[in-house]
Amino acid sequence: MPFAVFKLRVYNGRMTLVTNVLNDLRLVAPPEALTGIETRTREMGFDMASEPRTGALLRALAASKPGGRLLELGTGTGVATAWILAGMDAGSTLSSVDSNAHHQQVAQECLGNDSRLTLVLEDGLGFLKRQPAASYDFVFADAIPGKYEGLEECLKVVKPGGVYVVDDMAPLPKWPRAHVERVSLLINQLAADDRFAMAPLYWATGVIVAVRR
Repeated sequence: MPFAVFKLRVYNGRMTLVTNVLNDLRLVAPPEALTGIETRTREMGFDMASEPRTGALLRALAASKPGGRLLELGTGTGVATAWILAGMDAGSTLSSVDSNAHHQQVAQECLGNDSRLTLVLEDGLGFLKRQPAASYDFVFADAIPGKYEGLEECLKVVKPGGVYVVDDMAPLPKWPRAHVERVSLLINQLAADDRFAMAPLYWATGVIVAVRR
């Protein structure tokens, strides 16, 4: 279960435990552009966007890479993109890749004025194969390419000290057996990779943060 913080609060002379403070989304101030993106996302019926706790973690990790080159594989409608941009400084850049023009158009309309962002309409695996080794400080792999396909190509582009992040690692009852096995394989591959220090987090939908040594 998610980690909880316990605080004491006094009511009428009695102390009461207040739990789950760290799961309180009121602690997480969303990016300004998020409301519009989420409205458009619901209207088009897209149900694969990252949730706020994942976004908060992505924003914090992006903030740890001042002047960095960041990469997102799987723009979707731009929900996670907005969180990442909110953590970046003025000298950082973000390339966000997706093969679905309809979904990515929402990100273009809502975030396209940010000069730090480059939206790439391309298959993620093809994009990765064209990137030099150790060329990114941060990679969020939120699509099949870079996560379940082309994992090695994706890990190779992470710089020493850089971060590789994946979400949706916590199992759901609706998952078919084949996907359960695929997720298990990915987790074990990352855990066994001596090039990275890996932290599995039971946070949001299940997140793995791996830092390149």
